[in-house]
Amino acid sequence: MNSRHSRLGLAARILLPVLAVCAASAAQAVPSFARQTGMACEACHTVWPELTHFGRVFKANGYTLDNLKQVRGVTAQREEILSLASLPPLSLMVQASYTQIATPLPDSSGTGSSQNGTVSFPQQISLFYAGKIAPHAGAFIQLTYGNDSGTIGIDNTDIRFAGLKTLPGDQSLIYGVSLNNNPTVQDLWNTTPAFGFPYAASNIAPGAPAAAQIDGSRGQDVAGLTFYALWNEALYGELGVYRSAKQGTAGPLDSATAGGVVAGAAPYFRVAYEHNWGRHSLEAGLYGMTMKVYPDLGAGYGQPLHGPTDNYKDLAQDVQYQYMGDKHLFSVAATRIHEAQTLTASSLAAQVDTVSTDLTTVRATATYYYKRRFGGSIGYFSTTGGVSAYTAPDTTTDPVTPGAVSLSPADTKGWMAELNYVPWLNTKFSVQYTAFNKFAGFNSNYDGSGRNASDNNTLYILAWLSY
Repeated sequence: MNSRHSRLGLAARILLPVLAVCAASAAQAVPSFARQTGMACEACHTVWPELTHFGRVFKANGYTLDNLKQVRGVTAQREEILSLASLPPLSLMVQASYTQIATPLPDSSGTGSSQNGTVSFPQQISLFYAGKIAPHAGAFIQLTYGNDSGTIGIDNTDIRFAGLKTLPGDQSLIYGVSLNNNPTVQDLWNTTPAFGFPYAASNIAPGAPAAAQIDGSRGQDVAGLTFYALWNEALYGELGVYRSAKQGTAGPLDSATAGGVVAGAAPYFRVAYEHNWGRHSLEAGLYGMTMKVYPDLGAGYGQPLHGPTDNYKDLAQDVQYQYMGDKHLFSVAATRIHEAQTLTASSLAAQVDTVSTDLTTVRATATYYYKRRFGGSIGYFSTTGGVSAYTAPDTTTDPVTPGAVSLSPADTKGWMAELNYVPWLNTKFSVQYTAFNKFAGFNSNYDGSGRNASDNNTLYILAWLSY
């Protein structure tokens, strides 16, 4: 066999007994996959949740590679119609954290300060169903309690059907379909928003005031069906559509729905090429989506779900390099997301002062680990552009003036450094520091009350355990 093309495309069929005694784990760092495959973490992850080439192909294959005793059913023609693992593919994840902001945030009254030095215990608890469902079908389903919401709800979900074809010349084709609820959660690389750095962050500290639609803004807010193919474990393509499927909102959706409603279907695409040689891996790609939204314009506007919309066109580039040595692990990941915005509906409702604008986000991260135990990352982030917004007019005192500008453009820039200690493969302790050079368009006095960008600098300490 050709050495580059035989890594996993054919392994799912002929190398399972060998793989069972090797070291590998999960597509998203969930112990369910380790139990299913009978392997540890090294083959699928540099350090979780960053994937290796093996982990990416395992994910594309629909999470179905297994080494557990199965309860099977076959027809008279020896067609497999049932394959249930003897061990349910369940996992538990717990995060506990501490957050300290350089200067306490203002309280809700605006006259004092909020609590600082906040302990989140837990910050998050997640239950996962992650693994094989049936022949050619698998799932990654996350149910999460978050201390910020105080509720339990559906988190990232990716349900797949996948197939594998052996092509002439020692080549392979993996193809499949993904039903998911967060654009890019189904992606194979750690450059895209759903599984990009930082892999965990404080839910208390302030973040960028604006984000593109594809950059987490519609997570768990939409349902998507995408079709994908991975040729020769190198060239990847994906096409699909998303539609509003809001959680915690009674249907049918209407003009009062919080966060707005996607008009019709939002197309999504992804192309990427990965080259592997020796211990090195290099990927470059494009991804994006187009979305029309009936915006949430507040009580009293009464916009029906037809007529003008706010239109978004997101186009992103990404690149990822990995080196995997016996002792030293190094990776670099970067993405640039550009969103063209035509805010017709919001402009007609006097919610913004510009119809056409754009938003550009850049993130770049370098990560190093020694023996997968000690390591860290340093990352740069920048969001620029955006549009100023109006306050809602007080018609009791001023029925004419449409409102005053209350939000500066979205420009927010800074750095993030993180140190990690991984005493066991399912346990990580992190110390993370975020420093802002600019926030909401300004270095200083961005809120008009004397608060500077550096006042939002944040120390975040995290304990992250999975079982």
